[in-house]
Amino acid sequence: MKYYIIAGEASGDLHASNLMKQLKAKDENAVFRGCGGDLMQEQGLDIFKHYKTMDYMGFAEVIVHLREILSNIKATKEDILQFNPDVVILVDYPGFNLRIAEFSKKKNIKTFYYISPQIWAWKRKRVYKIKRDVDKMFVVLPFVQDFYKTYDCNVDYVGHPLLDAVESFKNKGEAETVIQKTKEKLVLLLPGSRKQEVSRILPQMAKLTTAFPDCQFVIAGVKSLGEEYYNAFLEGKDIPVIFGKTYNLLTQADAAVVTSGTASLETALFNVPQEVCYTTSAFSYRIAKMLIGNRIKYISLPNLIMDKAIVKELIQKDMSYDAMKTELESILYNEEKRSSMFADYTILAEKLGGSGASERTAELMWKYLN
Repeated sequence: MKYYIIAGEASGDLHASNLMKQLKAKDENAVFRGCGGDLMQEQGLDIFKHYKTMDYMGFAEVIVHLREILSNIKATKEDILQFNPDVVILVDYPGFNLRIAEFSKKKNIKTFYYISPQIWAWKRKRVYKIKRDVDKMFVVLPFVQDFYKTYDCNVDYVGHPLLDAVESFKNKGEAETVIQKTKEKLVLLLPGSRKQEVSRILPQMAKLTTAFPDCQFVIAGVKSLGEEYYNAFLEGKDIPVIFGKTYNLLTQADAAVVTSGTASLETALFNVPQEVCYTTSAFSYRIAKMLIGNRIKYISLPNLIMDKAIVKELIQKDMSYDAMKTELESILYNEEKRSSMFADYTILAEKLGGSGASERTAELMWKYLN
């Protein structure tokens, strides 16, 4: 079969690549084309656009790049028609992918959606577009399935694919030591995968180094951004940037400062105490607050899944140097807090269920396609 797959960011590239691997195990004649990243290419994707040319976030950022985004959508629609796939598989990335879903539905191309947009938080009316345009939705969080049920949507809960990625890494045996520990504690900085995130958040993270002389800091970098991009925000501070070794670094870290997103869940699954940070433009933040209102109490995945604050969230104006410093001290040296977080992480992993999400999703997709 011919599969057109679209993932618009680093986490989508990871999950789509694992799904492709499992689809190939079901379908020896699988042919893949679409938008994604290096990991999807490794699994055989004939890439039309790399996600690093498509990855914009925040209302202000989207407005600035709107012409380019619309051009990418138009070009992708044309490429889908030329490829003539048996199915279009959309992975998260809703601003782009829901437009593609509407298009592929009108063209009578079967449309699957893997990893639901966060419509439970904002833009809930999108659920009606999803009911209209998506043939099958595969969700990875248990409370999301419950949300869809309230709108009489029958979706498949498959478990979270991060469990597959983490288990696969751990099953390879002893993790590679990618940085030699030269100080008592190792603090991992995870400033996000998008340029906008890194430019706003990394300078704040980097300031913490001066307050913790007994700690060694290291940045988990995204290869597509390049070392020079990270160094531009370090103000001369000697913090190494290591690419493509995030899981190895998590096995070595004593604590982590994490940009909200998939990385917060990965950090939890590796049992690393963390604080979660996030900031965006004032305009984007005001719009988001207006749309979300009081619907959700948290933004980080560990807190959302547990429905309580198991990790500290420092958002927008709360993401001050003093607040970040105080919380890092706590998760590094307060043994009671660390133990409590470890206990919550154990329950979190249990809530997500076992591994096998990628295989379950591929099996269901293959069943629906046949």
